[in-house]
Amino acid sequence: MGCSSCSSGGGTPRGCKNNGTCSSGGCNKLGVFDWLANMQLPAGHAPYDILEIRFKNSRKTFYRNAKNFPLQVGDVVVVEASPGYDVGVVSVVGELARIQVKKKAPGLKPMETKKILRVANQEDIDKWVRARSLESEVMFQARTLAVNIGLEMKISDVEYQGDLTKATFYYTAEGRVDFRQLIKDMADQFKIRIEMRQIGSRQEAQRLGGIGSCGRELCCSTWLTDFRSVSTAAARYQQLSLNPQKLAGQCGKLKCCLNYELDMYLEAIKSFPSTDVKLQTEKGTAFHIKTDVFKRQLWYMYEGEASIGVGLVALSPERVQDIIKVNKSGKKPADLKDFDVATPILRKEPDYDNVVGQDSLNRFDNTFSKNKKRKKKKSKGGAQADRISPTASAMAQGAAANPKPVQKQDKPQQGKPKQDNRPKQENKPKQETKPKQQNKPQQQQTQNKAAVENAGGANPQAQANPNKKRTNRRRPPRKNKGGNEGTEK
Repeated sequence: MGCSSCSSGGGTPRGCKNNGTCSSGGCNKLGVFDWLANMQLPAGHAPYDILEIRFKNSRKTFYRNAKNFPLQVGDVVVVEASPGYDVGVVSVVGELARIQVKKKAPGLKPMETKKILRVANQEDIDKWVRARSLESEVMFQARTLAVNIGLEMKISDVEYQGDLTKATFYYTAEGRVDFRQLIKDMADQFKIRIEMRQIGSRQEAQRLGGIGSCGRELCCSTWLTDFRSVSTAAARYQQLSLNPQKLAGQCGKLKCCLNYELDMYLEAIKSFPSTDVKLQTEKGTAFHIKTDVFKRQLWYMYEGEASIGVGLVALSPERVQDIIKVNKSGKKPADLKDFDVATPILRKEPDYDNVVGQDSLNRFDNTFSKNKKRKKKKSKGGAQADRISPTASAMAQGAAANPKPVQKQDKPQQGKPKQDNRPKQENKPKQETKPKQQNKPQQQQTQNKAAVENAGGANPQAQANPNKKRTNRRRPPRKNKGGNEGTEK
């Protein structure tokens, strides 16, 4: 079942897109895996009657199953509230709930805990879903009311009770806030019972959830239940740069994951010498720069002019302790380079022999050259065939059109037909057409004489309209095969 705060209808979550089958009981909000589910109780033992009920986001409370309802993880139940009733989801049952009670509420008295009233029916579930749909709108309206009054607080979340009679507003503030006037205004506008709860920045991130810089969901909203104090000393022990933008989480505080590997670093650093001690050599005094816990190396650098051309020197913890002992005895080593362990690691080449020759880059050169020679020979034969192909095609066309004359022409081709065709190409009859171009001015002279005679009176129409151009008569337009008349050009 998807949690009601993020479902878009039908139990399908909006954020995780898990098709409505959240394995942890709802978007991984402090989900618990029941590793005792397959264990059977001994004969004569009654099941544990206290259950853990999960409400919106990460709020969980223990309730007593006084009426012995057959409840399983994921069932929606109606529980007691003050005033009225509330609706929640069962998260832990059986012997695992007993362990959770000992861990989270060791002083819990079973007879004083609130009871589970009944299994939720459809009417209770509909009212519960309606309450969840009103929370976002009410939160924004409450923020505007707080801004109008001038209160320095941030309302981060609103949780309606299952019977729509009460609403709890969670806010964060740096100091104390007098919100008496705000409660009156919200009660007049929303017509419900108002309860205000101040939470810290980490609790706010736990309730809202999100994605951390590691790409996973926030630890505080998925599995982390206790918030231990995190100091900058944890970053120093792990040799991290004190950059607040990288060390701080979404809550604005130092990341909780800085404490996860702190014990391992503290255990490893015990074998390292103190970094406050300076190393005395004949070349100069060297001070500590950084430590690599994984490689077990300490990096030192000379002071003043002695560091020119030397840079950082890597030493093992054992070498540093030896130099410190030498300094305590009143002696100084010549140079830290004598104790340097930062030697380059040479990679060994794989020991194998290239027997087949498959690793040679030039193994295909000979084959490619042979193929190129073959292609060149084929291309020469193809060019000669292309030269002969036009004449052969012409002869084939002539044979198809006039079969008898072609048989007569076969005899002169047996001789040398190319020599018979050479004088025809050398004569170049196209050059004899040049006199036609020379006759053009004579034609123009005759046309001009005709125009002069017409202007002199030979043609009366030309005298009537001297500006009208003479047009030659043209043949009537021919009809196309399709029946349409041709157009004059």
